[in-house]
Amino acid sequence: MLARMRSEPLRGLPRRTILKAGVAGALASLAAAAPLRTRRARKLKKALKYGMIGEGEGVRAKFELVKELGFDGVEVDSPSGLDLDELLEAKAATGLEIPGVVLSTHWSKPFSHADEAVRAEARAALETALRDCKELGGSSVLVVPAVVSAATSYADAYERSQAEIRQLVPLAEELGVDIAFENVWNNFLLSPLEAARYVDEFESERVGWYLDVGNIVLYGWPAQWVEVLGKRVFKLDIKDYSRKKLNDEGRWAGFQVQIGEGDADWPAVMRALDAIGYEGWGTAEVGGGDRARLTQIAANMDEVFASGV
Repeated sequence: MLARMRSEPLRGLPRRTILKAGVAGALASLAAAAPLRTRRARKLKKALKYGMIGEGEGVRAKFELVKELGFDGVEVDSPSGLDLDELLEAKAATGLEIPGVVLSTHWSKPFSHADEAVRAEARAALETALRDCKELGGSSVLVVPAVVSAATSYADAYERSQAEIRQLVPLAEELGVDIAFENVWNNFLLSPLEAARYVDEFESERVGWYLDVGNIVLYGWPAQWVEVLGKRVFKLDIKDYSRKKLNDEGRWAGFQVQIGEGDADWPAVMRALDAIGYEGWGTAEVGGGDRARLTQIAANMDEVFASGV
């Protein structure tokens, strides 16, 4: 019966037309099926920053909410006022991971500061962050390496930051925790070629890059950074940026778009990540909020992670 029903529309057509239709249909079916056979299954884990969780009383309740919404992990600041035992209890109870920590002192105590005492405080903070990360079962500390300003030249920022951070590399290697530099609007390491060079000069497999996709859009193209940095990319921060909003409303307005609605070009980013074999974490760094807001963020992340195939 089914075969008869499918053949009904072909009655009265010339045989050549029927054959052409059959061949075209077969080719269309093969074309549609081809991506399914060649598609690379992406192994990306989805996380968010602890400060984004605007609902839930206490660490465990926040972790439970995040787990329910489909996230795989939560990244926290260090040093911070959070209790490590409480974080570990919430982690064990929910099965969520704490993939890493963010060094919380990079603006107040930059490694590029002219005052040696401030740089010493920056080193002490990074040591704390490395040890906290190890205790929490994480794999990386997000580090903003330097800040260039009218008071701190580019050359000084480069030299001072490398000298200070290099002192903590042996501890990172001992603990098995990565130091991952992030690109922020700090007027430093403004091209992927320079970023790669900066990393390589540490001569350690424990030093790499924490790529913030949205931050790059102001002065470059994220996929190009992925291509140049390659295996140096340890982690990803996920946000977007609109050049139109930048032009119409000002620099910071560019961030006022949902993930996937700006100019990051996620299909190109995802293809570039596929090309380097990236299978790590993507951590949202956008305005958080309640359950509804976090649900939206999770859906946006799922959508861009699936793009470009």
